[in-house]
Amino acid sequence: MGTTAYERVLSVAVAALHERDADRLWPLLAAELPVLCGGDALIYKLDNWNESEGTLGLSPGAATEFAALGAEDTALLRAGYPFARHYADRPDRAPVTARRVAGRCWAGSPTARLLDSVLDVDHVLGVPLPQSTTPVTGCMVYRSGRDFTDDELRLAEQLQPLLAAVEQQRQLLRRLSTPSEEAADVSLTPRETTVLLLLGDALTAVSIGRRLGISERTVHKHIANIYRKLGTHDRVSTVLHAQRLGLVPRSVSQ
Repeated sequence: MGTTAYERVLSVAVAALHERDADRLWPLLAAELPVLCGGDALIYKLDNWNESEGTLGLSPGAATEFAALGAEDTALLRAGYPFARHYADRPDRAPVTARRVAGRCWAGSPTARLLDSVLDVDHVLGVPLPQSTTPVTGCMVYRSGRDFTDDELRLAEQLQPLLAAVEQQRQLLRRLSTPSEEAADVSLTPRETTVLLLLGDALTAVSIGRRLGISERTVHKHIANIYRKLGTHDRVSTVLHAQRLGLVPRSVSQ
């Protein structure tokens, strides 16, 4: 990964870690990923999507064109040809292009013809989330001219851990209930909020560090800040107090 690409990735990662709104995380990525991967536009698919429903988002440059599509064309793009079948048939989640999967069949497919007419692109790079299962979630990057190179595929693979971390952050933030006025006064940082959620899942500091890609010492610093802000002194009282404030969800048994 070159210096410029690394700096852009680092900038995106820092912005994502400081974002409190779960719904803004993937739009933030969608604005940067096409450039990083050498593409012109991007679609991302999250949660349990299919041809008619599920979370689907677009990069800024593609939003206007896709908004004008009818239901049939939208369903065709949501189907994710040829990636849906490719990834469903194997555990491998390495990025790959439509042309490498479908061969000569790609150029003549209804999906390729639609992309050419809507976005004037003819190549697609599939970048799934590393741990996703069926339906496979992740994103597709589009461009015209020539297919994505081996170097660009390797860069996309290097970006997969960042995508996974952002998606994990999104899911953790979505678990938060609407905070009370008292909770708003606590002013936890996004990272402290994530650590608090994982404390509620009974993870150890070591496990939290591994999950978030930070050191155990850093986790303990976050925990100390959480204790100070909540006025608590141990894990159990901290989680219970946070649940009462609406900072973390209550367990099913409560």
